[in-house]
Amino acid sequence: MLSSAGALAAQDGDAPDLARERAAIETFQRFDQRLQDVGWRLATGNARFCERAIPAIGLQLQDTASYGRPALARAALGLEGQFAVQTAARGSPAARSGALPSNRGITALGDTRLSGWPAKPKMDWERLKRAHDLIDASLARDGHLLVGLADGETVRIEPVAACATRFELLGEGKRALADGERVMIGIRFPAFAYEEEVFAGVVAHELAHNLLGHSAWLDANGRNQRNIRLTEREADRLMPWLLANAGYDPLAGQRFMERWGPGNDGGLFRNRSHDGWDERAEFIAAEIPRIQRLMEAHGHADWSRHFRRDVPGGDGARAAPGR
Repeated sequence: MLSSAGALAAQDGDAPDLARERAAIETFQRFDQRLQDVGWRLATGNARFCERAIPAIGLQLQDTASYGRPALARAALGLEGQFAVQTAARGSPAARSGALPSNRGITALGDTRLSGWPAKPKMDWERLKRAHDLIDASLARDGHLLVGLADGETVRIEPVAACATRFELLGEGKRALADGERVMIGIRFPAFAYEEEVFAGVVAHELAHNLLGHSAWLDANGRNQRNIRLTEREADRLMPWLLANAGYDPLAGQRFMERWGPGNDGGLFRNRSHDGWDERAEFIAAEIPRIQRLMEAHGHADWSRHFRRDVPGGDGARAAPGR
């Protein structure tokens, strides 16, 4: 049943419109949940080794102002307000609270009421970024987050440490990329069809770019083929370290490259800013023995001390964070 506000919003579309909108939102959320679950596991499993770890709760919001038809989205989800839960990453404090399922309405973060925030008529992604920035700032300042829910309940969430990267699902495309602050995966990226630990390989590769400061290094040293190739090789090599610390099989990184690579590196006309997929798989495999020895000896693989950098000027594995 729609809320009263949702019933009014339904004037923007008939029942089939609402059903299609709801189905589209739920499909996007399924892909996003998979990305957030894997990203959370990688970011928290490697937090002790990151140059910048922050308090985090694994909560991602949605803002209906970011949709093409905000009123239709609110009606389809039965929301009176504009903010709601998008995902709570598996195993995160947000998920363990049991109070934050997808699409539950949110009215306040800490002492900030969200209803008064101005929004553009549609596709307003900046307001959602503002809300996520507020979550980060509140956790850093207060050591917890009070989440005000649409039914009047308030939930207190205590954070844990995570590497400072956000994970974002792109609504179209097959690309995977990182910009120093975010890991972004297109909803049509082929690895979404793979088993979780193999899919985690691509997420770990992009996270490695951020943890090693590649975006800033390329800005300073030039985005030529040689430099891009060095950073791609380094991200490939760090991938299995991140997987191991997250509890995945580090060999899953090699399996990802062997499965994804043959149809995606251009063959004879491959882009020489990247090594060929077979070379990349070999570079990944070469890291496994050292990772396994460290895991057996210590229960973790400290890449901040033991990972060898390819990028000139990289002292140890840590680099200046991207943000």
